[in-house]
Amino acid sequence: MVPSSFLSARRHTRPVAAVSLLALCALTLSACGSSEPEAASEDAGKTSAVRITDATGTKVEIPGTPKRVVALSEMDLDSALALGVEPVGLTAGRGQKGAPAYLADQAKGIPVVGAVTGPDIEKVVQAKPDVILAGQLADEQVLAQLRKIAPTVVTVDGTKDWKKSLTLTGETLGRSNEAEKFLADYDTRAAALEADLGDQAGATVSVARYSAKGTAVMQQGVFISDVLKDLGFKRPGIQNDKGEGHSTPLSDENLKEIDGDWLFIGTLDAGTDADLLAELSKKPAYGQLGAVKGEHATVIDGSKWTSLGGAQAALSVLEDIRKAMVK
Repeated sequence: MVPSSFLSARRHTRPVAAVSLLALCALTLSACGSSEPEAASEDAGKTSAVRITDATGTKVEIPGTPKRVVALSEMDLDSALALGVEPVGLTAGRGQKGAPAYLADQAKGIPVVGAVTGPDIEKVVQAKPDVILAGQLADEQVLAQLRKIAPTVVTVDGTKDWKKSLTLTGETLGRSNEAEKFLADYDTRAAALEADLGDQAGATVSVARYSAKGTAVMQQGVFISDVLKDLGFKRPGIQNDKGEGHSTPLSDENLKEIDGDWLFIGTLDAGTDADLLAELSKKPAYGQLGAVKGEHATVIDGSKWTSLGGAQAALSVLEDIRKAMVK
């Protein structure tokens, strides 16, 4: 309780008290004002989280700029490396023991944490990722496990469009500017190549993969078909249609489906590519193809042309086509 003597004194000193109160308020405001820059200074070095929508429509919060990235598809590995980020874990490419052949040098030393069939959850945990790029992974149970480890982004949608995937990966890794520059460079190079094709512009082009099981052709809805479309090429036979899977097997009797002006064919085993054309030329079905008879058949790296593909694969394909078709 406040003494009555103080209340009596307060009645005679109200002006002074008012001034003192104003001074106290001023000091309080001054103190509050001085603390704001200090608080801002503490937060200055922090990068705010980014919320993105992945290829499945799922909202994923990415904390700051990820430094430890696990890439669970060939396209994710390709995109991350193209954007200047070296993953701490990768899944082996289709038919490969490690990274796709065309990325082997860049990915040297990166631990393998899974295969095309799916990730090894224990190895993903050991990689201690800040973020997981999950490619086209659709298994909800596996995705749930991955999301318990780190923010997980499905980067490849049903179109398997490498450009959309690169853009989404750029957003996820805080490298959107780099992704935009890469795509602009690709467009410039693709336009230059199309202009330099001369009388080969608009040619009919086939892409196939050969293995012990026989020949498989690349239809619409896959990486290489999108690149060829960018260049204005035509496709023969069923290559104009969307395939049910990644590639469509063909019997020797149906090889007319790949008879065009040019044939690009490869394997997933780089060690056999050198003798591939000589081997195929001995087969009557191949010997009758216009591209083979006209010496317009070219062996390509199947891990680059006939797999999931990606940003760097697209640029490299442009160079392969230039070497084969531009005089």
